Amino acid sequence: MRYLRNSGGGFGVHKFILGYTNEGIIQLVLGLCFGIGGLIGIIEGIIYLTKSDEEFVKTYIQGHKGWF
Repeated sequence: MRYLRNSGGGFGVHKFILGYTNEGIIQLVLGLCFGIGGLIGIIEGIIYLTKSDEEFVKTYIQGHKGWF
């Protein structure tokens, strides 16, 4: 998942895969219309990469945290 964010993060691909459809649509629109989806993707990528696997699962899969 973390590595997928790096390839499609600007368009919110990782959001859709995690099941965050609303957040994915918002990031996709922001990326296509305003170009800031990539910035969000970079920030989230850094956050994702600094978490251990256990922290990632607890926060984003079990805890359903949609943003940062």
